[in-house]
Amino acid sequence: MEDRAPVPAPHPAQDVTEHVGYRLKRASAALRNAMDRALREHDLTVPQYSCLELLDEKPGLSNADLARGTFVTRQSANVVLRGLKEAGLITRPLTTEHGRALPTHLTPAGERRLRAARGAVYAIEERMIRNIPEGRLTALLADLDTMTEALGE
Repeated sequence: MEDRAPVPAPHPAQDVTEHVGYRLKRASAALRNAMDRALREHDLTVPQYSCLELLDEKPGLSNADLARGTFVTRQSANVVLRGLKEAGLITRPLTTEHGRALPTHLTPAGERRLRAARGAVYAIEERMIRNIPEGRLTALLADLDTMTEALGE
């Protein structure tokens, strides 16, 4: 016979929609949908845009670094990088002299595409945080980091 004893909630909540995880997922889905729509106009996906941002910040990252930074598997990162290379937005050597990692760099076309797409993405973020007072935004960012660290990420 199953144990039907209620499991206590981690905080007071009337239903699932009041749980932190649900709200985070809802916000994440809304952000992803908005970014998908905006980036489509720049012929990019969210993982492709994320790769371009990371490479702009840290040129020469490897596939493994980009996979970690864009929250996808290495196999998915390979697909993303292949698409970016075919579009002429990045360069990757076929071989490397040291180790197995192939350093990746933005091309001038990649830099231009990133600048254009960045404006659209930043506009989404501005819309998302527009009504959050500055002091609360700082606290929200700290709280999100605390939650991530609590889960060992």
